[in-house]
Amino acid sequence: MNKVILKIGIIFFTLAFIGCSKKDDGTIRVVLDWTPNTNHTGLFVALEKGWFAEEGLTVTLIQPPEDGALVLLASGNAEFAVDFQEWMGPAIAKNRDALPVIAVAAIISHNTSGIMSLKESGIQRPADLAGRRFGSWEMPQVTAIVKEIVENDGGDFNSVKMITNFAIDAFSALKTDIDAIWVYYAWDGIAAEVHGIDINYIDLGKLDSRFDFYTPIIAANTDWLENNAETAKKFLNAASRGYYYAIEYPREAAEILLTHAPELDRNLVIRSQEYLASRYQGDAKRWGEIDAERWGDFYRWSFEQGLLEKNIGSGGFTNEYLP
Repeated sequence: MNKVILKIGIIFFTLAFIGCSKKDDGTIRVVLDWTPNTNHTGLFVALEKGWFAEEGLTVTLIQPPEDGALVLLASGNAEFAVDFQEWMGPAIAKNRDALPVIAVAAIISHNTSGIMSLKESGIQRPADLAGRRFGSWEMPQVTAIVKEIVENDGGDFNSVKMITNFAIDAFSALKTDIDAIWVYYAWDGIAAEVHGIDINYIDLGKLDSRFDFYTPIIAANTDWLENNAETAKKFLNAASRGYYYAIEYPREAAEILLTHAPELDRNLVIRSQEYLASRYQGDAKRWGEIDAERWGDFYRWSFEQGLLEKNIGSGGFTNEYLP
């Protein structure tokens, strides 16, 4: 309870602090989803190289309270935010009070998240999660996805122990009371490689095409977009240059990220950057482009599972601001 109260307090403090600051033309506030990492490298590259400035923009990257990016974005206290398709769904599918947010770019072309466990656990496929302890966020989507993959593999989901996990990192969780946990391979999976930890990994996007959703994405405030289309295009033009640079020069891009976040593990950042270099754009025609059918597949499944108030299908995103 104390954690929840503290989180709420931080969110409202952040809203008050940012909301009272004066905005000038060309001022862009981008709320990150978490602490700086290789998902954000293109933004830091564009900032460091002066590409936002070339577009006449003054960009500030804001680190949010936990899970606070969409809150700040929807309240008009930011123009863009890094978030996730699976988290956006419930926010934009409300019959009333839907948040005014929309995805405008995919940071990574395909889902690189999945379920990680220590090799010694013997969890090699979804059915093996039966009778095990799964470290979960407090999100219905997580429970529904785990249920789907376990039962489709012939396992007993009712015997899976879903445990709310507040561990600082995945390995801390796996060394305590958790057998398996949802991670992003580009960070925790690569960290296992760097530190020589043997793991098993279940790739969600490859396991089921409906779970090859877009995570993370860059979202924008729709009310702001209506009056600032050209500014949005300028922002995404510079951001695209940043991610294309990270694709072509992953080591140099990693060093730029480390300049802005020197507390990060250098070997992990470099290896993670090399892993993501071929995955930012992937098989898309251009960096950031979202495929309507794949986007909609996940939301249609979510609606069928009762996770969304209405079937938004392929709604909730646009490619029109990409260069």
